[in-house]
Amino acid sequence: MGLENAAETGTLDPYSQLVARAFERVGPAVASIGATRANGRRLGQGSGLTYTPDGYLLTNSHVIKGAAKLFAALPNGREYEAELVGDDPETDLAVLRLSGSDFEHAEFGRSSALRVGQLVIAIGNPLGYQATVTAGIVSALGRSLRAASGRQIDSVIQTDAPLNPGNSGGPLVDSQARVIGINTAMAGGAQGICFAIGSDTATDVATRLMRDGRVRRSRIQVSAQTITLGRRLAHALGRIHDSGVMLGDVQRGGPADSGGMHAGDVLLEFDGETVFGVDDLHRLLTFERASRDVPAKILRTGKILAVVVRPLPD
Repeated sequence: MGLENAAETGTLDPYSQLVARAFERVGPAVASIGATRANGRRLGQGSGLTYTPDGYLLTNSHVIKGAAKLFAALPNGREYEAELVGDDPETDLAVLRLSGSDFEHAEFGRSSALRVGQLVIAIGNPLGYQATVTAGIVSALGRSLRAASGRQIDSVIQTDAPLNPGNSGGPLVDSQARVIGINTAMAGGAQGICFAIGSDTATDVATRLMRDGRVRRSRIQVSAQTITLGRRLAHALGRIHDSGVMLGDVQRGGPADSGGMHAGDVLLEFDGETVFGVDDLHRLLTFERASRDVPAKILRTGKILAVVVRPLPD
């Protein structure tokens, strides 16, 4: 079928079908977030995502920073006052709650399953234009961003799906209409370099915020990145995924250093749980593990070593 005939009949090419279907599925759950200060002065605008039928909504922490009053406008034309449930500046995520029920809501996928080069779709409200969709690919995985708190956010998704001010807090979606990231930033002075917090981090943080209103953590004072081990090595180690966490800077005198960890070590297990990526390590560094001995396994120069670390409360 030629292009003219396709246009006349409304038939879309496969790429367009994927983008259109993802937008049709997730678009109704994407809100425009507005905020005002105590003096009534309006702050900047952003985006958010309803992810439960009873009105829980995920957005960026920087979108709601300094707000005394929050509201959310949905594509169906309805506007709601939003209550702040919890805020985690260290991952640039926040959870809001809208009053009501039977909200359109999106489903999350696993950001750990992403591959460089796959199609992704960004949905949001850039520059006040509601329900805007852009598409691109996953440009890179395992990037790091510095949060406003100064903490490094690891395992960030880099994409070339165009973002603009107002996209922050909106979803990054795969071709199956699963949310695999929360758009958070674009590289200043560059084109086609945008970033999203992975859905594995987002769902973990959202769960904690819903439960406790804050995220309490422990720390072992290292920098780290997710790496590929290779299938042969992963098979020899009995791992179902060929990834692990390589330690970068290890703070002298910190828990990791005191426990015998070195820069270049690959963390395989922490407190009896397999670690496939930095998101796993963040998930395991809970407040409950602070100030107690935690066993870990590392790979160093081809040998598996057992160490014990005592994380510090955050």
